[in-house]
Amino acid sequence: MSLSLIQRLKPSHLKLIRAIHDSGKLQLAAEAVGMSQPAASRMLSELETNAGGPLFERLPRGMDPTPMGMAFVRHARVILAEVDALTNEIAQLRGGLAGAVRVGAVTGPAVGALVPALTAVRRKAPGIQPTVEVAPSVALIRGLEEGRFDFVLARIGSENDTRSFHAYPGRTEHVRLLARASHPLAGHKVSLADTLPYEFVIQEPGSPIRTALEQSFLSNRMPTPTRVTNSSSLLVALSCISQSTAIAPQTQEVAQLLTGMDSALSIIDIEEDITVSSFLVLHNRYNRLSPIAQELLDEVLRRL
Repeated sequence: MSLSLIQRLKPSHLKLIRAIHDSGKLQLAAEAVGMSQPAASRMLSELETNAGGPLFERLPRGMDPTPMGMAFVRHARVILAEVDALTNEIAQLRGGLAGAVRVGAVTGPAVGALVPALTAVRRKAPGIQPTVEVAPSVALIRGLEEGRFDFVLARIGSENDTRSFHAYPGRTEHVRLLARASHPLAGHKVSLADTLPYEFVIQEPGSPIRTALEQSFLSNRMPTPTRVTNSSSLLVALSCISQSTAIAPQTQEVAQLLTGMDSALSIIDIEEDITVSSFLVLHNRYNRLSPIAQELLDEVLRRL
């Protein structure tokens, strides 16, 4: 096929070729693509001239594609399918029903708010292309400032300049103590003092859950745990508690999700209430959200 022919091809040519193949008759094909039979005949003749040979054999029972015609038909189907997909995607983008979204969240809000919101949006906008990153608040806010996220669910530290953010209130999170179901404290109402003999697997000092746990011990006039494995990895925490009597403090949403999925895990019921400071939903006030990012943000806020 010459370059000049490729340059002259239009979607109407490809639709006619496909219609002739599907119907086997020029008149039916012309009606299918919305043109008169003489116009369809002229268009086919022009295509065959430019291609250098017949695309269809004219037989008494109808029109059959030649090998060259079959090549046209195969490529016409692919090209028209891509054009249709492009048209649909553009329509979805214009309507806010498609596009890429990058969101960051700390673990609890990711489980309790972001994932359910994303599931709801995907039902309305199947063309959404989300990227979700779970990380500590410091990393999330830095990424938001650098433009790597559309919005984040995180906690603002004293070092952050809040003037550059739009902030929406989140909610206070409760901390639960996760352990294996066969843990000696599982199934009993206990106090924080009863947990001190056991190892804790918890985020590094200064993290919200670590701070809330330590403050709870101190406010009840108890020493903080001394046997501690520092790790922000949920996978490491699960590995530790499944192989020992270690305890992993997690937000309530995460603990309930994990125990609901795995009967080998349990939540230790304690008398004291441990809460983490409220997270916020943040986006950069100087960056305009795309329609699909705004749709996801609105759904998150509705759930909060």
